[in-house]
Amino acid sequence: MKLETFSKLPLMGILRGVRPEDIVPLAETVIAAGLGTLEITMNTAGAPDLIRRLIDCAQGRLTVGAGTVLSEQDLSAALAAGASFIVMPTLVEPVVRRCVEEGIPVFPGALTPQEIHNAHTAGATMVKVFPANLFGPAYFKDIRGPFSDIPLMACGGVNPETLGTFFANGASAASFGGSIFRREWLESGDYQRVGEALRDLIGAYRTAADTKGE
Repeated sequence: MKLETFSKLPLMGILRGVRPEDIVPLAETVIAAGLGTLEITMNTAGAPDLIRRLIDCAQGRLTVGAGTVLSEQDLSAALAAGASFIVMPTLVEPVVRRCVEEGIPVFPGALTPQEIHNAHTAGATMVKVFPANLFGPAYFKDIRGPFSDIPLMACGGVNPETLGTFFANGASAASFGGSIFRREWLESGDYQRVGEALRDLIGAYRTAADTKGE
């Protein structure tokens, strides 16, 4: 994962519970919409094979990682499949330690100030604030007070309506899953609606970035 590239569009899609037949059309949909970063959670059935398939069909057009990495076994399987970054809902120190040693970008989850500090101190590339919707976007402004040097990624409650507010309050990035990759759309094969929702989200980020730059 090239962090410089991610910083240009700091949005990370989360695929959880997807089927093998979803991978190719989803990859093409995501690429066409303009998203560049996507993770498959390790608690998805056959996750390592799905990661390999996504990497193969993306042909370098997507940065693919693994999410919900909760053990060193998960980490080994994810890296063997080709994942180029690692995400988790909490701090799993052995996983973070190995990622730091091997130069793998890692995004551990945290919520409270103490948890955020612990994740950063452990070596997080960026701390995933999860579930961000619990305290809302304004929480990021409060956290930025004492932790102005810690990059924070919002996860939970991220959609086109809330995205700009998260960034305006200090989020460095945002990740999203079910709000865009809706189960009913995937089950019905309605990838067009997924693409439209992605474009709306990316458009909301562009607007937020332009406003911030004024």
